[in-house]
Amino acid sequence: MTPLYTAEALATGGGRNGRVTTPSGRVNLDMAVPTEMGGAGNGSNPEELFAAGYATCFHSALQAAARARKVDLGDSSVGGRVHVLAIDGGGFGLAVDLEVVIPELDPVLAQEIADEAHKLCPYSNATRGNIAVTITVTDD
Repeated sequence: MTPLYTAEALATGGGRNGRVTTPSGRVNLDMAVPTEMGGAGNGSNPEELFAAGYATCFHSALQAAARARKVDLGDSSVGGRVHVLAIDGGGFGLAVDLEVVIPELDPVLAQEIADEAHKLCPYSNATRGNIAVTITVTDD
């Protein structure tokens, strides 16, 4: 496959307790272990960045699925939560909850559009079968 776009990032200074930057300069963040995991919490973390990326990407896929059906999503939004989980045998895994909010749209149609977005979204395709992803559709 030929890439349509390639993003780059560089982590320095200790990974979760370091810094992450991109060549464009748009990302330039201190990173820190969250307090819930025993860290200082005085920076961002990979899970926050993953939640932001997945929510944004899924919202874009949602809009594409709606356009294909000629449906106006109005003031829609997608919230993402990424959970760090302890897994058997040591180590860690992830789980994702996406909350899709589409006000004033028939709930059945809203769910169909969200299901289609889940097929289109690169993050969904990358994680499918690897981590639990729960998608909840609501109107508020």
